[in-house]
Amino acid sequence: MTAHLDLNFSMKSMETDMIDMTKTYRTRDGREVRIYAVDGAGKHCVHGAYREDDEWHATAWTSYGDHSYSHDKKLIEVKPRIKRTMWVNVYDGIECLHKTAESAKMGRIMGNGGCLACVKIEIDCEEGEGL
Repeated sequence: MTAHLDLNFSMKSMETDMIDMTKTYRTRDGREVRIYAVDGAGKHCVHGAYREDDEWHATAWTSYGDHSYSHDKKLIEVKPRIKRTMWVNVYDGIECLHKTAESAKMGRIMGNGGCLACVKIEIDCEEGEGL
C-alpha cells in the first residue's frame, strides 16, 4: 500500500486572522496605519494608508494584511500594552507577589520577619507576550 501526501496547499489556508476594522495595525517596518475599508473589490480588498514622515500614503492590502509589492508594508496588529509595577517579597523557598508597595510591606510584617528581599518589578509588554 502506498500513501500519497498532498503538499499542494496554500499557506493562506492556514491563516485565520483577517484584517478587522475594530483593531489597530502598523506595518511590519513600524509605520502608523489607518484602515478605511475591508470590503473593497479584488484581491487587495483592504483600503487604507500608512504614514511616512509627515505624509499619509494611500494603499491596499489583502484580507490577511499582505501588501502587493512590499513585505515591509505587511499589516501587523498592535496589541494593547500592559504596564504596571509589582513587588515580590522573597522568602526562603517562596515568593509572594504584591500589587502595591504598601501590600508588600504588610506582607513582610505579617510574614514574621523572614523576608530576604523585596524586589520591585516594572512590567511593560504587549498583551499575549510570551504565551
